[in-house]
Amino acid sequence: MDNSSGINWLKWLQYTVLLSLILYVGRTLFIPLSFALLISFVLYPICKWLERKGLPRWAAILLCLLLLVVLVGGLGFLLIKQMLRFGQEWPSLQAKLLATWQNLSAYLERHYAIDAAAQIAWVERMAGEIAASAFAMAQDVVYTSAVSLVLFVLIPIYVALILYNREQFTSALYSLFSQEEHRKIHQILHETITTYYNFIKGMVVVYVVVGVLNSLGLFLMGVPHAVFFGVVASILTFIPYVGITIGAILPMTVAWVTYDSVWYPLGVIIVFSVVQYLEANLIFPWAVSARLQVNMLFTLLAIVAGGILWGASGMILFIPFLAILKLIADKHEGMRPVSLLLGSGEKGKAQA
Repeated sequence: MDNSSGINWLKWLQYTVLLSLILYVGRTLFIPLSFALLISFVLYPICKWLERKGLPRWAAILLCLLLLVVLVGGLGFLLIKQMLRFGQEWPSLQAKLLATWQNLSAYLERHYAIDAAAQIAWVERMAGEIAASAFAMAQDVVYTSAVSLVLFVLIPIYVALILYNREQFTSALYSLFSQEEHRKIHQILHETITTYYNFIKGMVVVYVVVGVLNSLGLFLMGVPHAVFFGVVASILTFIPYVGITIGAILPMTVAWVTYDSVWYPLGVIIVFSVVQYLEANLIFPWAVSARLQVNMLFTLLAIVAGGILWGASGMILFIPFLAILKLIADKHEGMRPVSLLLGSGEKGKAQA
């Protein structure tokens, strides 16, 4: 490798470190802006269609935001309703957990000579450690709730302003490039928004179908709160491999406590595994006709990097950012190395 190549790679490394530092320090500003930008991408085609039908721009934007709030609010209402029902049955589940612990305690004392006093001391020590961190956790919950409330107000305002002033923002973007590049920039921007809009529509279909199949499978098994567990597991599938595992833990526990049999947790694993297989090989290709072939390694790296820089919000946001980067790289010849690097490699395998 010559000196010029080494200097170029060093510059890219410096840019990456500087960008990461800016994203981390400015996460309070960038997180709501990022959510607003992505939501604007989704709402833009609908808003433009309403404007073509004769609606004023402000009315079209207001209607789009109202529909979005109704959809999100309806989903939140259903989840909260299921959580409240789950909370009503918690005393009975708690009693069954206590009985299970008593049986486990007797088993440990009988087979491993661990007396009840040692077990109680271990439980009390664990409870003390949990109680010691409970106050900090409560502070985090209050802070997160306050931030979420602020974001709930700010994000719709940002979305409305982005959609209302979109020509001004695109003109500013064009001014960064030469006149010869304007047509290419317009094409990249248009195809990025259109493709991402279609991609999000397909992903919504995927989550709905997966949620229905999860809930139906758990309902047929007789697992309590099947809809709640099925929808939560469906939403968590945005995290590859890990999400479905996290989503399966609680219904497995409830099934085991409810029926006191290992076959029901095993049935939950089978249901989620079958649905996950159908999602990867049938539902996703069917629902997302123009799906993005992004390398799974970089998808996982984006999730990890997003979690480090922006927490849970970053784990959600960095995946579409990576997909948009892949879209731009596919349309720009100068970014072909990035396109090849982020691609899934299926075309390359076929050519090889």
